[in-house]
This record gives sequence, C-alpha cells and structure tokens, in this order.
Amino acid sequence: MRVADTDVLLVIDVQRDFCPGGRLAVADGDAVVPRIDELAKRFEHVILTQDWHPVGHVSFASSHAGKKPYEATTVAYGEQTLWPDHCVQGTAGAEFHPGLEIPQAELILRKGFRRDIDSYSAFFENDHRTATGLAGYLRERGLGRVFVARLA
Repeated sequence: MRVADTDVLLVIDVQRDFCPGGRLAVADGDAVVPRIDELAKRFEHVILTQDWHPVGHVSFASSHAGKKPYEATTVAYGEQTLWPDHCVQGTAGAEFHPGLEIPQAELILRKGFRRDIDSYSAFFENDHRTATGLAGYLRERGLGRVFVARLA
C-alpha cells in the first residue's frame, strides 16, 4: 500500500477497557496493537479516537434502573444498547493500551463525553446530527483519504 502525504490513519478506541481484563473486553483485542503500531509508522498523519464517558453516561446499564448490560432501551435519540460502565473519564480503563506506540499522532478525538448521547462514530454522535468536528479537521488540514484501524 502506498501512502500519500494527504492520507490519514484513524485509530479507533484502542483502550484498556476494550482489551483483555477490561470492562468491555474484546477477546484477544490486544493482538491488534503491534499491527496498528507497525501500520502507523507508514503514515505522516494519525488520529486517535478515545471513548471518554462521564460517570452516569446514558449508555451505561447502571444509569437505568432495572436494566442490565446488553439490553436495549429508548433514549432521546432512539434505541440505545446498554453497556457495562467502561472508558470512564480519568480511569485506567479509558487509557490507551500501553503497547500503543504512535508518538506522531496529531489529534486525539474524544467521543461519548456528552452524558446524554453515545458516540460510535468518529464523525457523528448517535443522534446522527451532532458532528464531532473530525470532518472539518480533515478538510482544514487537506487530508483526503482515511484509513481505519480499530479494535472493536
């Protein structure tokens, strides 16, 4: 793969809580870390996303009386899958995986930081109206082609 100066690698949510031992772990999730590190070396432009939930986030089952993780509920913007509390701001689980070595990353885009709306996309919150600002950043920097590496 040939990488251009206007290409960007978008690394999605490679955080402790999504790795083995985390609150919302993906089996063998940490296996992607060395591969992402190697891939990132080919890019001049790298952006990291980070789930960054406040305590009491709308996506947490613990925020809904009588609900359990992985059940669904209806919130202001529609149906929401409920998760175990994870990637809570300032906790070890919200930190990037310690093996992630991408010192040239130029932006960390935090998502899910609004208490009443979840965010799965790096571009829009789950209401599909609220932009994260990533599209504007890419436009302003003249970055055209986006490659994605992710854990979950």
